[in-house]
Amino acid sequence: MLRVSEKHNSMNINNNVKSLRFNGSVWCNLDIALRNLDQVFGQLVQPLGLTVIEWYIMRALYEQDGQHASELARAVGRAATSFTPNLDKLQNKGLIERRADPADRRAVRIYLTEAGQTCEKAVMESAKEIDSRLADLFPNDDFEAFQNVLGALQTINLD
Repeated sequence: MLRVSEKHNSMNINNNVKSLRFNGSVWCNLDIALRNLDQVFGQLVQPLGLTVIEWYIMRALYEQDGQHASELARAVGRAATSFTPNLDKLQNKGLIERRADPADRRAVRIYLTEAGQTCEKAVMESAKEIDSRLADLFPNDDFEAFQNVLGALQTINLD
């Protein structure tokens, strides 16, 4: 269960600047926050028999089954070069299968198995639970603003 300490509840979220570990370094603090969320939400998805990265992959496949492995890696923010072990684990669990791409026999597409498809309801319910718990941290419409910032951060480019 996600618990918010008393000093981090929605009533005083605006006072949390004092609890940042590295004042003046948004990037470092964001990285620390993401690692913390990874641990917390890892506990939430653990009963599904999935790690956080496996959960991400399943979510991406529910949105678009049959993606190339490289597309799937990009969709979940991972490097394609180190992505294969994650797919191996899901395949060993019987949740996905690899199939040759009929248009390019050198390429592989990733598909949900029947067992993987039956997990969709539980995975999507956990996604709603995670969003609900995060939304509870924000007063008023601040969660929507936070989501807009996340969208911008996902497309940031220094070029």
